[in-house]
Amino acid sequence: MVPEGGGPSLQVSDPEGVPAALRRDVGYLGRLLGRVLVESEGSDLLNDVERLRLASIEFRKEPTEARRRGITEMVSALDVERAALVARAFTIYFHLVNLAEERHRVRALREQARGPEPVPESIEAAVAEIRSREGSDALHRELERLSITPVVTAHPTEARRRSVVDALRRIAGLLATQEQAGASRPAQAHVERRLLEEITLLWRTDQVRSRRPGPLDEVRTAMVAFDETIFRAVTQLYRELDRALGPDDVGAREPASSAFVRWGSWVGADRDGNPEVTAEVTRATAAIQADHVLRGLEAVARRIASALTASTASTPASRELLVSLARDERRFPDVAASLRERFEDQPHRRKLALVAERLSATRRHKPAGYEGPDELLRDVARVQGSLDAAGAPRAAFGELQHLRWQLETFGFHLASLEVRQHSAVHARVVAELMGDDAQPTSTADLATLDRLARDGWPEAAGPSSEEAAEVIATFGAMAEIQRRYGPEACRRYIISFTRSPADVVAVYALARLAVPDGSLQLDVVPLFESRADLAAGQRVLDQLFALPSMADRLEARGREVEVMLGYSDSAKEAGFLAANVALHRAQADLAAWAGTNDVRLTLFHGRGGAAGRGGGPTNRAILSQAGGSVAGRFKVTEQGEMVFARYGDIEIALRHLEQVTSAVLLASTPEGERAARAGEERFAAPMDRMAAASERAYRELVERPGFVRFFERVTPIVEIEGLKVGSRPARRGERRDVESLRAIPWVFAWTQSRVNLPGWFGLGSGLATIAEESGGIGTLREMHQGWPFFRSLIENAELGLVIADMPIAALYMELGEDPEIAGRIFDEHQRTVELILTVNGNDRLLAERPMLRRAVELRNPYVDALSFIQVRHLADLRKGDLEPEEAARIGRNVLVTVNGIAAGLQTTG
Repeated sequence: MVPEGGGPSLQVSDPEGVPAALRRDVGYLGRLLGRVLVESEGSDLLNDVERLRLASIEFRKEPTEARRRGITEMVSALDVERAALVARAFTIYFHLVNLAEERHRVRALREQARGPEPVPESIEAAVAEIRSREGSDALHRELERLSITPVVTAHPTEARRRSVVDALRRIAGLLATQEQAGASRPAQAHVERRLLEEITLLWRTDQVRSRRPGPLDEVRTAMVAFDETIFRAVTQLYRELDRALGPDDVGAREPASSAFVRWGSWVGADRDGNPEVTAEVTRATAAIQADHVLRGLEAVARRIASALTASTASTPASRELLVSLARDERRFPDVAASLRERFEDQPHRRKLALVAERLSATRRHKPAGYEGPDELLRDVARVQGSLDAAGAPRAAFGELQHLRWQLETFGFHLASLEVRQHSAVHARVVAELMGDDAQPTSTADLATLDRLARDGWPEAAGPSSEEAAEVIATFGAMAEIQRRYGPEACRRYIISFTRSPADVVAVYALARLAVPDGSLQLDVVPLFESRADLAAGQRVLDQLFALPSMADRLEARGREVEVMLGYSDSAKEAGFLAANVALHRAQADLAAWAGTNDVRLTLFHGRGGAAGRGGGPTNRAILSQAGGSVAGRFKVTEQGEMVFARYGDIEIALRHLEQVTSAVLLASTPEGERAARAGEERFAAPMDRMAAASERAYRELVERPGFVRFFERVTPIVEIEGLKVGSRPARRGERRDVESLRAIPWVFAWTQSRVNLPGWFGLGSGLATIAEESGGIGTLREMHQGWPFFRSLIENAELGLVIADMPIAALYMELGEDPEIAGRIFDEHQRTVELILTVNGNDRLLAERPMLRRAVELRNPYVDALSFIQVRHLADLRKGDLEPEEAARIGRNVLVTVNGIAAGLQTTG
């Protein structure tokens, strides 16, 4: 329940179509913010905000030149300090609206779950569909190979400061408390007082980072999601699958399936282009992760122990458990004596309490601790077996099973650290060590590297440069982490821009130099990023596994191979449509290669949050993968803002994980694979023609003389590079061109300018190529109807186009002083929208996802207000005639608007 009431406020711009509960929540939070603004800055600020808000709403309804000029004059009349305050007010309003929408989504999920039918896209729905369509045996075959691996990355797409994120989490908690308080006036008054306090603190918190976060800051930020939601959400996920498989006796028997999620992390381990990530940082990251998971496991063990009060009379302990208990009592005699005195007839409780003591000792590196997670797993199994044998299966497979699942999922390392480095770095280091300026790409060099990887290096070999020493130290850190926390704690090594088998073998050779005894367990994962590299993936793998050492490694790993596909750089290189087609083709080719070579392949998808970087709903993306490329296994990056969007609330986190699990199961069935392959075989030729035309249009734009200058003038890219969003630089090297710019700031900048070019540009030209052929419109409609990949691609483009806004984008593109480039963008936008609507038969974009469209439309007037302020400041900065102090003040204001627009559009890149 949300209290009603008057007072100064920011309100919903257009309440029509907004659910009543959400409208009430947004209105309430708007009133609280309005009150805080008046209390903190006076009523004049709220009046300025309201005038701009109302003018933006009128411009949105009818974007005339007169209304545009009026808003421009209104914004120009604000001095720099007042413009900053107005921008901050809109930014905080967006943060609060996002929280209200999150709470409404949770309410909607709960309401869905009350119905008699399975919730769509849930595990229960997927299990029912597969069981009815293909039988129970087929379902269990899919479950046996099910494997899902989300990998958290530190890619800088979270624009909000950590202190802002923390404040919003506290406000979200208060909103949940308020809902639980019901009609109690004292409870509601208390919550409202706390909300006003937190919103006041949020208002007084600087929205812009004063310093760039370091890698370990990013590690600690990632731990928040693990501590508060992920650690608990996985047990609920497994329980949902268990319930779907056997609802009548769930919790009274052993689970019908095993833990199938494993977490990975690049945070503190991804050193590609980030000199701050060192061997010491990676070592410290592993220690931080281990500390968090061991504390979590210990807390769970203590909680369960306190409730496990079954007595010996009713629930006698097994002999095996009593022997194990006696061993633990010798390890902790003082604790054991206290436990015996208080709980003499509760052996299961005492055992689990001593398990917690051993976990505490493990965390503190004491001799009485566990040697590894397998030893703890045996202890948990002993307690479960004893309880089950004593006739208490619900005690054995209830909360105690959750502890077991958490252990199986997270081990003692929480998330497997995955090191990433650029292939060019390894090439330079190998050349230095071999005393050769040539990069190791020839056949002779490949044979030499293979021998070094297998037999080791001459004793004289050793690094001389700082770069080489750091690479060697990284492998040493990986070996140390494995010795302390187990092989899964840090065994994968990703090679950015893999272009040849030598790039892979070089890593194994360097690892052998760093750890001469060969004890380092290493899985080197090639990352194919450019369109050419994606196409060459099969050839590289064939050459790689023809090498003796690599053939041996393949057998030793049970013929399992992992390959990563890069979405971001391929899209920046070839454009939206051509990159998506290249990625889909690579998936199909690699799946075929795996089938031919009897290899169990895992494709690792390096997807971002935005459509221009492979974003969009993950479950729909899985269902649109190439036939045979999923095969029960899905691995994907979870980047920046998406970590908190998906895992900030436990119910939303569970829903996301359920949707992913459901999609992986359905895509992996024979029927799912047949449907995907049918579209690929039937529509490959027209899709290739579309991709080629799309890429031509895209390349003609980005390679046009003056395009880089245009891009730097019409977007806040220069300012974004100084935003201090993450520890990694925005560019590779010092060149100022599109190629050197990282994909994330490229997408981020275009999103800010409301062009959102990477999310759609070139698609219209591609569609037009087929539409102009005889019967081409019919072909496109058949593709949309019958091919999940093409339908998903169109839906993602629709979202990109809805986020884009040409009347506002025109304000930015005037700054570019190049009408020809701007004209091409406008023309392609119009062409793309018209052809998408022709293909899907709708009268507006996202017509089939009205709530998503409505969310964007509701925010647009508020985002427009920030865009007008941002354009004003960019115009001042682009003139280049400001005093340094004034330029710094205005530049800081631009960053405030960047944060606000990112919050309003709920995307950075």
